[in-house]
Amino acid sequence: MALAIAHRGPDSAGTWASSGVALGHRRLAIIDLSPAGHQPMASASGRFTVSFNGEIYNFRELRTQLEAQGISFRGGSDTEVLLAAVERFGVVETLPLLNGMFALAIWDEQEGVAYLARDRFGEKPLYYAVQNGTFLFGSELKALRAHGLLSRSVDRASLALLLERDCIPAPRTIHPVIRKLPPATWLSVRPGEAPSEPTRFWSAEAVAAAARQASRAMDEDALAERLERALRVAVRLRMESDVPLGAFLSGGIDSSLIVSIMQSESAAAVRTFTIGWDDSDYDESQAARAVAEHLGTQHTEFRVTPEDALAVLPALPRIYDEPFADASQIPTYLVARLARRHVTVALSGDGGDELFGGYNRHVHGPTLWEAAARLPRPLRQVGAAGLLSMRPGTWDALARLLPERRRPRFTGEKIQKLALALRSRDADEFYATFARRWPEAWTAVVGLSERPETDALLPQEQELALAERMMLRDTLTYLPDDILVKVDRASMAHALEVRVPFLDPGVFEVAWSLPLEARVKGGQGKRILRRLLHRHVPAHLVDRPKTGFGIPIGEWLRGPLRDWASALLDEGRLAREGYLRPEPVARLWREHLSGKRDWQYHLWNVLMFQLWLEHQERAK
Repeated sequence: MALAIAHRGPDSAGTWASSGVALGHRRLAIIDLSPAGHQPMASASGRFTVSFNGEIYNFRELRTQLEAQGISFRGGSDTEVLLAAVERFGVVETLPLLNGMFALAIWDEQEGVAYLARDRFGEKPLYYAVQNGTFLFGSELKALRAHGLLSRSVDRASLALLLERDCIPAPRTIHPVIRKLPPATWLSVRPGEAPSEPTRFWSAEAVAAAARQASRAMDEDALAERLERALRVAVRLRMESDVPLGAFLSGGIDSSLIVSIMQSESAAAVRTFTIGWDDSDYDESQAARAVAEHLGTQHTEFRVTPEDALAVLPALPRIYDEPFADASQIPTYLVARLARRHVTVALSGDGGDELFGGYNRHVHGPTLWEAAARLPRPLRQVGAAGLLSMRPGTWDALARLLPERRRPRFTGEKIQKLALALRSRDADEFYATFARRWPEAWTAVVGLSERPETDALLPQEQELALAERMMLRDTLTYLPDDILVKVDRASMAHALEVRVPFLDPGVFEVAWSLPLEARVKGGQGKRILRRLLHRHVPAHLVDRPKTGFGIPIGEWLRGPLRDWASALLDEGRLAREGYLRPEPVARLWREHLSGKRDWQYHLWNVLMFQLWLEHQERAK
């Protein structure tokens, strides 16, 4: 099982066993590279043994507290500090004390019980299953499959959710018996018994509510100063490393701010990495280069050809283990590969959109819903039909008549989504339109008679504005189920550790103590991040329309990927496999090829399942 995930930890391997219990570990050495950091590791008394993936960023602070209580240490690793805290306080009591990203398993020899736990935001993955009386767990699905007990059957409800959202939300997986441990939870299990239900040790909703209540009136400069202090602490903690360290730099607001703070905290030039494309709609390399030059980082850029990107396709099922369809998985994999040639740790700007209102739905959604809700729904449905009657390419052509600085990107795609949102019955359905790629995807899955249930409703706290409710829901679902999955698998495929300063608990609390206007106002998101960034980087280098981190899938499906996609979407093939109904898939494919509609993301979701299924068949 450990060998199956050797890519996550190429530096050393270890196993430990007791009666009825076995732990395996693969180590990516970051802190204390000596054998003193080897895992599985036993506590000083021998009572607790841990296998732990990730980093505890505040381990030095915890170590100082424990040393003041008379506890001594033999090495310098955060793992040893974790175990000492567990011996002093208990497993469950220690979890809220940890500022870090982690998936861990701790065996308590005295009580005869194992504990599994996962970090607050779900930065590190943790899967588990019970099969034939054996409890299995691992950082990736391939570790569980290596045990040999698990069948290769497909959970059709999870397939429907994949098609709907680009990913499979926790606690589901593509396998009926395997579960993801949700973020900020723990469970316990005794040999031969069923595991307990996951229990939360931290609540984003509760922390956000408490932060709002404790917030105090401050002008925007004071608010920006408070946020910068929190971010500096977060970045400083994540720059602790005994191996080379750098950062991803896209040239956008989030990564530019993280790199700005890193460079101001570093005596040497920070290593930064970006990739570039020939397609100007997707290329941010020029902006990243300008930011890097201004900050004085040691910048590395890799120009990606379509052939480079397409060469990644066959590896995707192996990297992600279950079908995963966020198309930015490809550029993320490529920039991680680039960075790993030079560093072992990289900081990223992920989390900024969810905490500070960076998505269009946060910025424009509330205004659109307020206006739409005034109109009778039948009238809105007529308007939606009118918007959908025009081809996406036509909307894009009209947008190109505007001056370049004011020209919206991907206009046709956005108008399609707006049209669907106009049909919504309430705010929950309005949000779901933006959160779901294909709302009726379940109808394309053979054997389903209704949409699978999920917990994707908006938080109902009355004091939260709609934009805040969207941001909190994205933090609880889209961030751990999509963004962090993408980053973890793409980076760990290269044994690169990615750290995310925006997901520091202190930064989260400060973000939620801010008035909404400091984050979203006047058709602009991440206002306070922009204000803060302008202290470090001139506004003209970073203030531009949000680009995202994607690839031109739609064009590729009509061009270099057409034959590949046609083979996977063949109606006869779909009928033989028995998972997807051929008719709706064929309709999407025909309309996309003709240019009548832009179904690139719907089709990509289907293709990622088909590619994964093909990989599964070959692996038998």
